[in-house]
Amino acid sequence: MRQSSTVRLAGLLGLGIALAAAAAFYGGATIAGYAPVARYGGALWVGLLAWIITMPVLAPLLRRGA
Repeated sequence: MRQSSTVRLAGLLGLGIALAAAAAFYGGATIAGYAPVARYGGALWVGLLAWIITMPVLAPLLRRGA
């Protein structure tokens, strides 16, 4: 697999994981009764951090073919 396509695939998979984490946070915060600004801001923060963390983890795994 070429490096550019590996990085692109890692970015897309990481985005999917980040969106799932953000949705889980939003759902949990909604059930717990937090204010809307806390739900939106927290979901955005969790999604951003999850994407930042998963991209460098997924790229080497995809490059090796694991």
